[in-house]
Amino acid sequence: MAQLTPLAKGLITVVVLGVAGSLAWNFGLKERFTSGEAAPAKPTAAAPAPTPTPGATTSKSTPPARVTTAEDRNAPLGSAANPLKVSLVSFHGYAPALVANGNDLNTQPGSLYGREGIHVRFVIQDDIPTLATIFESGAAQCAWRTSDFWAQEQPNLRNAGLDGKAVMIVDNTQGGDAVIARDAAVKAVEDLAGRSVALLQFTPSHGMLIDAIDNSSLTARKKDSIKMVFINAEEGTAGVRAALESGAVDAAVLWDPDLALALRNVKGAHVVYSTRTATNLIFDVMVCDARLLARPEGQAVVQKFVAGWMAGVQTARANPDNAVEALVRTQEFFKLLADKEGRPFVKALFSNLVWTDVEDNARILGLAGGTNHYERVYKRFDEIYRKAGALANPKSPVIAPQDSFDYRYIKALLGQNKAAAEAAARPQTTFTQAAQKEATQQEAMVTKPVTVGFASGSAELTKRAQKTVDTEMVPFIENNGKAYFEVSGNSDATGARELNLRLSAARARAVVDYLVTQWEFPRERFKIVGNGPDRPLCVEANAANEGLSIEECRALNRTTRVAVFGGR
Repeated sequence: MAQLTPLAKGLITVVVLGVAGSLAWNFGLKERFTSGEAAPAKPTAAAPAPTPTPGATTSKSTPPARVTTAEDRNAPLGSAANPLKVSLVSFHGYAPALVANGNDLNTQPGSLYGREGIHVRFVIQDDIPTLATIFESGAAQCAWRTSDFWAQEQPNLRNAGLDGKAVMIVDNTQGGDAVIARDAAVKAVEDLAGRSVALLQFTPSHGMLIDAIDNSSLTARKKDSIKMVFINAEEGTAGVRAALESGAVDAAVLWDPDLALALRNVKGAHVVYSTRTATNLIFDVMVCDARLLARPEGQAVVQKFVAGWMAGVQTARANPDNAVEALVRTQEFFKLLADKEGRPFVKALFSNLVWTDVEDNARILGLAGGTNHYERVYKRFDEIYRKAGALANPKSPVIAPQDSFDYRYIKALLGQNKAAAEAAARPQTTFTQAAQKEATQQEAMVTKPVTVGFASGSAELTKRAQKTVDTEMVPFIENNGKAYFEVSGNSDATGARELNLRLSAARARAVVDYLVTQWEFPRERFKIVGNGPDRPLCVEANAANEGLSIEECRALNRTTRVAVFGGR
């Protein structure tokens, strides 16, 4: 894998923090949608509002008058004169918030936020200023971030003498981020060895690719052979897509809408690995200034803000056409996108992410039992980006994931919604033996080798082996929330082949039994295979070619492997 060269601090903390805001105007999208014509001015005010009835659509020709007021910071926060200001970028994951506001950047009478008794002003900041800049300037009290982006920025925020906390999960990408390739021979992450991949540095694309490569069965030398081609941040995902289209690179990591455009327009383009399978990897969150969250009046306003957004999720789900309308009316980016590609194209983007309601928040945050996926992902991306050199100050403090999220607001809504609490406690996906059999007949997307130690000739898991499964295998399974897995036992080439085949199968079964009994994963998700010496990751006769000793090569071959299968 190519050496990761950090960008200049200013670029890291301003441009690279784009993440979901890669849909932003400043990421080169105006050129793509204006086709060389003079670009319209960047929007500074909301488009005309539709009728304030949530879920309804309005004629473009006769929109009602918008309601705005002059700002008075001495007025009560959340009032019409002093609305709660929230920084967003042009991204379809935030459509429910616009719907909750009456399809406007400012709260309209009769809207969901109006009914909550709160006035919210959404500020579109596609230039993506840092949280320190946003909070200190008073431009907004809350702002979007993705969980990986937030893991990068919170240490920087503390270095600036400030802090914040996430207050809700607002969306979960499930298919909207993907590694794609044009060569049919690239079917799995392991097939990227020796090839070039275009992406934007220090974004979810970067973190997703690093995580996939780290969890692959590639040797260190083959991992290093993957050439990451970092596209200039000003070109954005449009530049990443262009690199794939031109044949300058073999693969790319993209997110919507450029992902959807590339799959449609690039000959042979196909998904290698995506968040349709890695469903518990990329989340968008809303982060609020810690000073706001410390004041009782601020807490009351934020509670209404979170409640209104959650209600907006339900309304947007019930009427996705109106959600498209909200985006088109408030954001120049989506107006241009809809004009060029059509509103059905915009609407189709919704299928690749989940607007997260109270039930989804409870599940992701582990409030109904089970793993807290948000905290796991925050911790994982903090590790990834520190190693990659993404932090402006490498000596920034490591922040405990639980200190990055204020759970009071979702917990309060969950306490009022018994149905959501009960639904969150139920399995999100039903797995079947028939579906597992069908899925595992396909090519694995990525295969993770795990060195689970067994006593010689034994298939019994020791305490140390159990810990290895807990720390190295379970998070990988949890990342891939909708996947099926093949768990295979493997051996090196020494010893009798038939004995190795039986023993390796017994060891794989022991691992699956542990995952089912101790971690309560459905048994239907796992196919058990004993490969013995037949599927080596390293050719023992040529270990030196991989930069390994013969013992290191044999150890790699003796690993228990977890292969991922599922929707791409």
